[in-house]
Formats: sequence, structure tokens, C-alpha cells
Amino acid sequence: MIEELSLVLPYSRPAETDTSLAALVETYSTLLFRVAHSILRNPTEAEDIVQDAFVRVMEHRRALPEIRDLRVWLVRITWNLALDRRRRIRPDQLDDTFALSLIGRNTPADIALDESRELACVFHEIDRLPRAERQVLLLSAIDELDTRELAQVLNKSESAIRALIFRARTRLRQRLQKNDARLEKNQARLTKGGRP
Repeated sequence: MIEELSLVLPYSRPAETDTSLAALVETYSTLLFRVAHSILRNPTEAEDIVQDAFVRVMEHRRALPEIRDLRVWLVRITWNLALDRRRRIRPDQLDDTFALSLIGRNTPADIALDESRELACVFHEIDRLPRAERQVLLLSAIDELDTRELAQVLNKSESAIRALIFRARTRLRQRLQKNDARLEKNQARLTKGGRP
């Protein structure tokens, strides 16, 4: 009789939840890290956001079967958490940390400084894009998201997403070319002994 009762008791449920959470972490943690990192530009902050996203999964685990596209839901949670965190951190703090993390450790100091400045310029121009263009550009840079998923994350149509990506890339390219031309002009003046 005790054996019959033990079969009815839901002891296997917590282990099943732990296993499914472990599978979710294994499947989506890299993607979610890239989403958070694209906004925060700081690996430590991005890791914290991914952990927070999985805490949300645990809080809403009963509703998980009702979610149509778990991947999009997780990206949206991570995106929103990262945006909230970004609002609380000074932007210059993020850009410096990110730029320094991308520069090779064996790079000479002068080259590393130039590369860091170039990256800071790119990030500055990305931050100057209109909000919708900036968001779609950052999310589209994450290879695993297709146009349909971007549309779901940002609550826009697929055609609107394609148009935003095109406009964002065009605007960013133009601004960076303009900055390059300005830098070349200043360098030419310095070479001739003039002032920038």
C-alpha cells in the first residue's frame, strides 16, 4: 500500500524542473549573453542579466508550457533587463570596459589605444541612432535571431524590421565615413604642422 501511495506523490516534478532548467540554460545562455552584452558592453554585467533572466524563468515556470516561442520570450526578457540595467550605469563606463576587452592583450599600446578609440567612436555613433534603429541594429548583430524573431521581440512587422535594419546600417555607415573623413583631414593638418 505504501508503494502505491509513493507512485502517486509528485516527487519526480522538482527533478524534472531542474533538468528542464538545466537544458534551457545550456541551450540559450550563450544567445542571452550576446543579447545582454550587445547592450551593456560589459561581460560581468551581461552574465548578471542572464542569471536574472533565468530567475524569471523559475518565477514563471508554471506558465512556460503556454509560451508559444520560448526563445523569443527569453530574448525579450534579457533585452528588457539589459536596457533597465543600462539606464542605471554611466554609458562611458560601459564603452571603455567593452573596448578594452576587445583589444588583444599582445597588441602594442599605441595600436590598442587607436583601436579602442575607433571602437568608442562606433559605439558613440550607434548610441546616437534613433532608438528603434539602435535596438534593431543591436539585436540583428546577434546572428541567431532572424527577422521574424526580431519582429516578435520588438513588437513590429517583419517588413518594418527589414526597413529599420537597412536605415540603421545606412545611417551608421554614413556617420562613420563622415568621421573618417574628418579624422583624415585633421591628421593631414597635423602632418603639415597646422592645428586640427
